[in-house]
Amino acid sequence: MRIALAQIISTADPAANLREVERVAELAAADGAELVVFPEATLCAFGGADLGTVAEPLDGPWASSVRGLAARLGTTIVVGTFTPGDDGRVRNTLLVAGPTPGDGAHYDKVHVFDAFGYAESESVQPGDRAVTVQVAGETVGLATCYDVRFPALFLATAAAGARVSLVCASWGAGPGKVEQWRLLARARAVDTTTVVVAVGQGDPATQGVEPSGGAPTGVGHSVVVSPLGEVLVELGAAPELRVVDVDLAQVDAARGSLPVLANQRFTVASGPQG
Repeated sequence: MRIALAQIISTADPAANLREVERVAELAAADGAELVVFPEATLCAFGGADLGTVAEPLDGPWASSVRGLAARLGTTIVVGTFTPGDDGRVRNTLLVAGPTPGDGAHYDKVHVFDAFGYAESESVQPGDRAVTVQVAGETVGLATCYDVRFPALFLATAAAGARVSLVCASWGAGPGKVEQWRLLARARAVDTTTVVVAVGQGDPATQGVEPSGGAPTGVGHSVVVSPLGEVLVELGAAPELRVVDVDLAQVDAARGSLPVLANQRFTVASGPQG
């Protein structure tokens, strides 16, 4: 599978962010990408605006534009957005826009980031199910940022047939956070013998912008990790587009020699709903 890591830095302006999605996706598609992965919060950066004012339904104009873009380019685009929730909160949603008009799915982030002094649950309503999608004939599991700390979600999608695990993130900066990001991506790959493709927001500091208000923005360092935990690709901190060929035969080979999914003795999570 040819996958594009679209490590961008989103802003408080959804229209500007949509233009960036269009620009980057066009470059990725021109390079043959079957799947273009953008970060969490691509619609609007955390801390940039009241999420309730920018959230829109999955049939709203922003999401509809992304679906139209995917159909025009003939590729699948995964992008972080926000959709209306209950009780005045929003849902932290990954939109999956497929190459066929009307083809798509979504995942609502299950584990909200109430950690390191940040309370995402105050504004974001958690989802309640694991999700897999079909991309170019492959089963792909979906996860968002803080989800990467919870192996059960990845085991659930792997049990449903995923050979690729996507993580879209707006990873908060701090001491040791880049090392944790890399470690967790590698751990989830080894847990599930999947290829982990983890794409985060770039670090605003690389563009001379210092984050404010304690909101998680990004640290960059998007990675592709083999099913045995080897880091195959790692970007730097700055915005970057990288198109990589992922050999999924590695997954079959890893599962043949290290059948951790087959050898599991405990049921840790219910299977996902597509």
